[in-house]
Amino acid sequence: MECENQTSLTEFILVGLPYPEDLRAPLFMFFLLVYLLTLVGNLVILLVVLLSSQLHKPMYWFLCHLSFLDMTVSSVVVPKIITGFLENGGIISFRGCVSQLFFFHFLGCTECFLYTVMAYDRFLAICKPLHYATIMNRRACLFLAMGTYFGGCLHSLMETALVFRLPFGRRNQVNYIFCDIPAVLKLVCADTTLNEKVTMVDVGLVATTCFFLILTSYVYIVSTVLKIRSAEGRQRAFSTCTAHVTLVVTYYVPLVFIYLRPGSQGPLDGMVAVFYTSLTPLLNPIIYTLRNKDIKIALMRLSSRTP
Repeated sequence: MECENQTSLTEFILVGLPYPEDLRAPLFMFFLLVYLLTLVGNLVILLVVLLSSQLHKPMYWFLCHLSFLDMTVSSVVVPKIITGFLENGGIISFRGCVSQLFFFHFLGCTECFLYTVMAYDRFLAICKPLHYATIMNRRACLFLAMGTYFGGCLHSLMETALVFRLPFGRRNQVNYIFCDIPAVLKLVCADTTLNEKVTMVDVGLVATTCFFLILTSYVYIVSTVLKIRSAEGRQRAFSTCTAHVTLVVTYYVPLVFIYLRPGSQGPLDGMVAVFYTSLTPLLNPIIYTLRNKDIKIALMRLSSRTP
């Protein structure tokens, strides 16, 4: 986008979702409820793992990080969606926009790496059970978890710096529900071809590499599980993986739809963004509670202790 007048913007206006005026209050309550349930659901997962000694295992250590990331990703985006239904609630400062874009991509990329680490953990547990405790010790778990945050931070720093080094014009309306790269680039008064290519290659490379590693892990896992003679053993092995596979699908499908299509940021993109920023963090604790036997047992034990 080329502009005659360049200026130093102090704020942006998030246009948000289009909606009929009579749905303002119901939508406000809906997103508020979704946000509160997201916080409560993920806090329950954290507390269940913390208070249940039988869940003090690498798998649930990584699950705790996933719950933390779900809460923080939701907190970066959803409160601003909620305030968008209030008068002048769509206004966000320039620094606020920078922070929102940075933290969204930092946490989102960290989650992408974390799903890969969780798949690796399941691969070791099922395919290398005799070496699992030795390889996946406390030090290794800490290193892998911190590595996901470090990688996410590097990714986001590069993407954020590339976007906000460019000049902006007088237009400050972000036609999206939050400050994301494709939407903000449309307000830039310079050639954004490099940014668009870097975003597609960077996000594409990270997503493709992580997805390939996850897929490879599950090819070995399925091959190993099918060799288990007892039906009960096969069912137990698969039960520890189905929740993770479900979460990977709900994470990657919106990611590909938003960032790896040419000419994205159409009307449908906003609805997909609502799904992966608002609903996916809510679904994750529900999926793990319903699909993971150990979590269900620990939850029932803790509930029975409560007077």
